[in-house]
Amino acid sequence: MPQVDLKAALEFALRERLAVLSTVSPSHEPEAALMGIAITPDFELVFDCVKMARKYPNLCANPKVAFVIGCTSEISIQYEGIAEELSGEELEKYLQIYFAALPDAMGRRDRPGGVTYFVVRPKWLRYCDHSQRPPSRTEFTF
Repeated sequence: MPQVDLKAALEFALRERLAVLSTVSPSHEPEAALMGIAITPDFELVFDCVKMARKYPNLCANPKVAFVIGCTSEISIQYEGIAEELSGEELEKYLQIYFAALPDAMGRRDRPGGVTYFVVRPKWLRYCDHSQRPPSRTEFTF
């Protein structure tokens, strides 16, 4: 079964702008949401969150998250990591990356209820390519 290197997985992820975020509520219920994402060269994910959204208290209570990146073909990445709410100089650094990838997101900055931003640092990911036979699956641990 052919393996993919981390650089090829990152190149795939950098072309994607949407991912499904999974969190766990304070009452231990699973919740998922389609999110706009930006990805850094270090495979960090950056996204915004309305503070009134149900995912916000989930992220504050339990920063462990999972994503699925790639929902339009037979290639996807399963991604697990730790989310951190951004502030200060670190926020400004990641906003440059986020708005470069998703320029339309700049219009959401002043949304009623407040918008905040998170970065997720990877712990584990699996690159899956089901377009080939046999399918290829490659795991990475950070």
